[in-house]
This record gives sequence, structure tokens and C-alpha cells, in this order.
Amino acid sequence: MDMLGRFAMKLAMLCFGILLATALPVDAASPAPADILKNSPDVDWRPLDPSSLLVMSLPAGPVVIDLAPAFAPASVANITALVRAHYFDGSTVVRAQDNFVVQWAQDEEREKAAPALKGQAEFERPLSATFIALADSDTYAARTGFDGDFPAATDGRQEWLTHCYGMVAVARDTAPDSGTGVELYAVIGQAPRQLDRNFTPVGRVVQGVERLSVLPRGTGSLGFYQTAAERVPIASIRFASDLSSAEQPKLEVLKTSSATFKAYVEARRNQIGMYVRPAGHMDVCNIPLPVRASR
Repeated sequence: MDMLGRFAMKLAMLCFGILLATALPVDAASPAPADILKNSPDVDWRPLDPSSLLVMSLPAGPVVIDLAPAFAPASVANITALVRAHYFDGSTVVRAQDNFVVQWAQDEEREKAAPALKGQAEFERPLSATFIALADSDTYAARTGFDGDFPAATDGRQEWLTHCYGMVAVARDTAPDSGTGVELYAVIGQAPRQLDRNFTPVGRVVQGVERLSVLPRGTGSLGFYQTAAERVPIASIRFASDLSSAEQPKLEVLKTSSATFKAYVEARRNQIGMYVRPAGHMDVCNIPLPVRASR
């Protein structure tokens, strides 16, 4: 290519850059996600049911988990039986793998004495009419979105919960139906979506996930703690409805069918302020469903 040709190519690239920049304006007047939530009407929020909330008591404070029985009814039934039997009292966090998961369980002797439960493989269910799709494309599924309080994905026929930050699922052995609920894990790193449809999500942390994500990392294989002294004690896991009124977490979640939720998603899709180039796209796991204290 001669000098004139190279000059013409550079000029064309410069013009394309200018056109691209002008095509992606940053509207400083557009509301930020936090402002949308702050100014939202109360009707766009609904209280979380205390009978579906688990409260895990750690030395650093409570971790509140919103269960998903509509997606994993048998697994949630197992967990309910274990919680009612106070099975998790005196259990420990046994694993904290960096950028992956935190896992909790009883010691081997107590686990052997656990109530006889049938393992489950509740990886997906038929697509529900309550699924609200996002407009964005996804690497792992034909479509992602939200169903009730939870991030979900679908292939158009089946629907499943996605392993976003804070999701809680059943740990298992090699057999797909070997997870009984005696060991659970929570995602504390970048969303490991390869776990979708391979493990059974049973809910998500709606308050206190930072108390799990900052735990010291295990130095053993897969982040397991190598000594008993390293493990983090769990005093108890209880349903919020079984606690006194003063102890119950009083929380409400943004309705995914609301106008506020739609505006919130759009604001996250096109962030302003420090953002020079709004993405115009958003992964389902980068849209944390807002939860706030009840008003």
C-alpha cells in the first residue's frame, strides 16, 4: 500500500472513531441506579416472607438466605427438615475458595447421624410464565432474566437458576442426585455459570453475604480448611419465622414486574458518571436484585 493509501486508511479509522463516540453519548441527566431505587414508590417493593428466610448466625453477624422452593421443592424440604431438627447448630464453614464458593457442613460423625434424606438433582424445571426475560444476550443460555426473587435462564423450554454472586446451592458427590442438603455452598466470586444445571441452587443470600465473602481462604485443595481451628463456627441456622419479632430480619425486595425494576436494569445497562462508554448491555449476574429494610 502506497503512502496515499495508508493516509486514507488512517483518516477513515479516525472518522469511524468520531462517529462511534458520538453514537454513544453519556447523558449526565439520566438517573443513576441508586437514585432510581431511592425515589421508587413503595408499591414497587414487597416484603420477604420470614417463613422462607434462613438466618445463619456467624461470629461476625447474621447471614440471611431467601429460599427458592418453587425451583427446588424436594431439596428445600430436606433443608427445612434439617433446620427444624437444629442439624446445623454447631456446624462450621469448612471451605472458602477464592473467587468461587464458601461451603458449610457438620463434622463427619454428625453428618452420619443426620436424618435419612433422599438426594436430589433439581437442576431445571419447565419454563414458567413468571419468567421475565432481559433483552441482553448471554453466553450460557438462549435467554436470561428473573423469576420471582431469583436470577434465571432458559433455553425456551426449560428454566433454571443461575450461579450468580450470593446464590446458595446444594453440595454433592459425583452422582447428580447425591446432594441431600447436609452441605451447602454460597457463591462468593465471579459467577461460575458452568455450574448451572449441574448443581441445585436453593436460594440466595439477601443480607450479610459480605460476612461470607471476606472469610480467610482455605489453604487446602479446593479451598478447604486444613485444620479444625481454621473453620468458622456457625452457632445456628433458623427460619426467621421461628425467631422473636426483635430478632427477625425485616426485609423487602424490588418486584421484578415493576416499572422501577425496568428503569433500574436500564440504568445499570447504561451507567453514567465515571463511565466514559456505557456498555449498553448487562449480564444477569451484574443485576443484583435490590433488597432493603422494610419501611
